[in-house]
Amino acid sequence: MKPSFPILEEYTYLNTANSGILSTHLAEWRTQHDEAFMAAGSVFKMENMFLIAELRNNIAKYFGSKPENTYLVQNFSLGFNILLNGLDRHQRFLILEEEYPSVSYPIMSMGFDYHRVQIDEKLEENIIKAVEKFKPTILAFSMVQYISGLRMDEDFIKKIKTTYPDLLLVGDGTQFLGTTAFNFEKSGLDALIGSGYKWLLAGYGNGYVMLSDQMKDAIYAKNKLADLPSAPFLKGKDHLSMCFEPGHLDTLNFGTLNESLNDLGAMGFDYIEKTTQTISNQARLALNERGLVADWMLRRKYQSNIMSMLLDQKMVDRLAAAKILCSPRGAGTRISFHFYNTEDDLNRLLAILDGRN
Repeated sequence: MKPSFPILEEYTYLNTANSGILSTHLAEWRTQHDEAFMAAGSVFKMENMFLIAELRNNIAKYFGSKPENTYLVQNFSLGFNILLNGLDRHQRFLILEEEYPSVSYPIMSMGFDYHRVQIDEKLEENIIKAVEKFKPTILAFSMVQYISGLRMDEDFIKKIKTTYPDLLLVGDGTQFLGTTAFNFEKSGLDALIGSGYKWLLAGYGNGYVMLSDQMKDAIYAKNKLADLPSAPFLKGKDHLSMCFEPGHLDTLNFGTLNESLNDLGAMGFDYIEKTTQTISNQARLALNERGLVADWMLRRKYQSNIMSMLLDQKMVDRLAAAKILCSPRGAGTRISFHFYNTEDDLNRLLAILDGRN
């Protein structure tokens, strides 16, 4: 992988949960894109707008959403705020403790009624109890928690949707999509929103929104009463695309996501999942033996590629000196493994943690 990702020559990169890395292929594609834009201006832009439709179809193809229910946004935070703005303010939210701020803050700041659920080894039981007691209308959560790396049980998501069909389920896919094979229509989710700069390795300024028919019907009811604009350049826009995609979409940023999806799709998300789960499970077991990952986290059926370790500052400094890239998150130090990570990367980490290097 090192020729494709030059940063791997310099660092042990255990920081995809912070930022994915850019491949030489994508860097070359972006350079060619801007050189062509420089040479042809508006002619180039008009001739390359097909990239937007192609990306929408690629997202639908690889992740099992309907193209007509798939929207392009610049990042998760923007997409989630747009969705919230389309909801009646009487909606009641269930959210998780220590949730990503871009999930929890807008819910609170917009004045929605909400209740928090504790994250522990009885998470799913805690959620059911809260649903029964608080009677929420929407459960919003990260598919993978950004601090601990806890991954939501996908069987539980389907079960809770079947048990409470009127409860809308909204997931943040930023730390999830790109790590595993996934089918939105079969997931039980009503919305999956995310950014492309982490596990999809697509750089910044691109993201996605996938909606169920149920969610699509539930939002922006008043907007749907207005007539759509008749301007020729807005032909084909529906009411929700006018909300989620209100302006011009950048062919550089969204084209980068499209190119990266083509690369990852050619590799195969089944292969990526198998590769990343193998190295991540090895890391989790090794860290558990050293008392750095809790036993109950090992027992969960679905595991992510993210782990958090409680380390003192001296050890954090030693990792940095060894050019092992990771991130402080919460009270711990977060590491993460993608398909370009190897056992050598894990062994370098363990050598530092064990004081052997």
